Amino acid sequence: MDKDVSAGNSSSTLGQLALGLTLLAFGIGSTGVIDNVAASDAASLATWVGGVALFLVGLLALRAGDNGEGTAYAALGAFWFTWGTAVGGEASAEATGLFLLLWALLALTLTMAASGSGLFGQGVYGLLFVALLLSGIAAMAGNGGLAKAGGWVAAVAGLAAWYGATAAVANWPMSLGRAAGRGVTATG
Repeated sequence: MDKDVSAGNSSSTLGQLALGLTLLAFGIGSTGVIDNVAASDAASLATWVGGVALFLVGLLALRAGDNGEGTAYAALGAFWFTWGTAVGGEASAEATGLFLLLWALLALTLTMAASGSGLFGQGVYGLLFVALLLSGIAAMAGNGGLAKAGGWVAAVAGLAAWYGATAAVANWPMSLGRAAGRGVTATG
């Protein structure tokens, strides 16, 4: 395996770490795999790490002229802050589902916009889209199995974001192999 790692900029790495940890906590909580741990237990992490930190990273990226990452992180920061502060509120299942489905549209936009960023960039957003889609439908339908599936997808997205950021910092490999003599690189 090649050590073809694009270290990226510090806002990219910090943003991927914040997104990864938040998605992992939300996802694991949604799966119910750990007794007495629910998605709502990730509210503080979502508010401060996923919300505030991601929003600030987005602003720094925008200031540095990186409109793609700046928009992505600032928007995701707004999502996580809103979700984290609203958990436990008196919203109906339908309103919660609609909230998640609307933010799934953002994740779909980010997925399409990240087409040149490689597997880890586009893959994390794509998995986030699927997780929010499943979670939104599950909330509206009252389907616990679908909610758990959304949680597993979110956890995988979190692991992918975490690995992408950690690989950039630790100089770990992100190359997926060789195709016709060229490396298939997954940059984030």
